[in-house]
Amino acid sequence: MSRVVGYAAGGFDLFHVGHLNILRHAKSRCDHLIAGVVSDERLIATKGTTPVVPLAERLEIVRHIDVVDEAVAEDAEKVEMWRALRFDVFFKGDDWRDTEKGRRVEAELAPYGVRVVYFPYTMSTSSTRLRRALDALDSRGRATREAAGAQDD
Repeated sequence: MSRVVGYAAGGFDLFHVGHLNILRHAKSRCDHLIAGVVSDERLIATKGTTPVVPLAERLEIVRHIDVVDEAVAEDAEKVEMWRALRFDVFFKGDDWRDTEKGRRVEAELAPYGVRVVYFPYTMSTSSTRLRRALDALDSRGRATREAAGAQDD
């Protein structure tokens, strides 16, 4: 029986239980799990946001999760990553299912025999929601500091 290599890519910024769920589900469907941690530059280009946690630190965090066999920086398109890693299955959250980017990655990887498997998206949390909450706290803190500074005058 051949070994199944899986690839789960993500920003993994502000690591949360949704990230862990995807990695756990992915590992249950393959023998060797490679986590692709999307580079800072690619996150800025694709999502328009600068990660809170730099790539080197995100790689270190993901590398030490027990279900991850290998962690690499994703700094190229999926086909280029496949050429370097030769994975059999690409795992993603089902927020990509039936979307333009999901259909595109399916079409790009199909000629190489790579299956795309989607897992349930964790609705209770996301890096975007965490980032918004941090921004709101920072805005309130800034307003409080500014008000306190005005009172000192």
